[in-house]
Amino acid sequence: MSAPCVFDIYVADGFVLTEFAGVVEVIRLANRINASPLFEWHVRSAHGGPITASSAVTVETTPLPARPDADYLFVLGNADPACPALSLGKALATYTSRQARVVLLSEAAARYISETNGALGSHTTHWENRTVLMERLGLFDTKATLAVESGSIITCAGMGATFDIALSIASQHASSTTMSTVADILLHERVRHFNTLQPFSGKVVTTTGDTTLDACLALMQDNMEFPLQISEIAKRTNLSKRSLERKFNRLLRSTPNGYYRGLRLNKANNLLLNTDMRIQEIGLACGFPNGFTAIYRSVFGTTPNATRKKGRTK
Repeated sequence: MSAPCVFDIYVADGFVLTEFAGVVEVIRLANRINASPLFEWHVRSAHGGPITASSAVTVETTPLPARPDADYLFVLGNADPACPALSLGKALATYTSRQARVVLLSEAAARYISETNGALGSHTTHWENRTVLMERLGLFDTKATLAVESGSIITCAGMGATFDIALSIASQHASSTTMSTVADILLHERVRHFNTLQPFSGKVVTTTGDTTLDACLALMQDNMEFPLQISEIAKRTNLSKRSLERKFNRLLRSTPNGYYRGLRLNKANNLLLNTDMRIQEIGLACGFPNGFTAIYRSVFGTTPNATRKKGRTK
């Protein structure tokens, strides 16, 4: 069993609760629907202690470590790009020097861009902050996309886009079917690509960056109780079966059959944990008319009934 991926989540007074939930709920749900934890997280601040969000919710924090061992540092915005607690140049370097990736959201991204004068590569921030950067500092190269990755630094628009970014990052450490199920639980219909322009641009939203593959995923989502043959999915999207397999391998690190089965099994997990449906009913609802328990055990190493009992003790 591999060690969980570790997220440090940095907050300052007045942090945006939407962004906090966008990170924490994504990884919490991923842990919930897996047999073993995939992620762990620590809430950090400059000096530790209670930190209060703009919505008056307070969280307990610990100080940023001198020698971090996290895989990711998320720095949340707080509606004030000039907030001193968002000036984290040295702290960011302690993470990136240890091969951690740093995700800067909205105001935190704007502060970083202004302090580096945009000189370290392309960046983005929330469109409100972007306007200020362009007008006051002349940083016209700041992009209008949801996120931009520049080396180990990812700048992000924040707010609701935090869910998209967290889902995309978590997908690098969990199966695509797990993260698709997390998105379904959050009623997050489509996970927008980093390159998606912020909503005011009117651009079409995409799940994978490939519209044909998006159509395949939609067919799978719409046909879980009575699964389609992979050849039929390929035919409906004007692809050869081989071309479809290549797309899945390149963009989702899975086979079409493996993805489809995982999608249905993760739906089963959600039904096991959140409904009182009988095991047989869940198997039928997820496209397993026969042998559901055996298939489930072969993938998760436990039975559906054991998963249900374990979930109800939490």
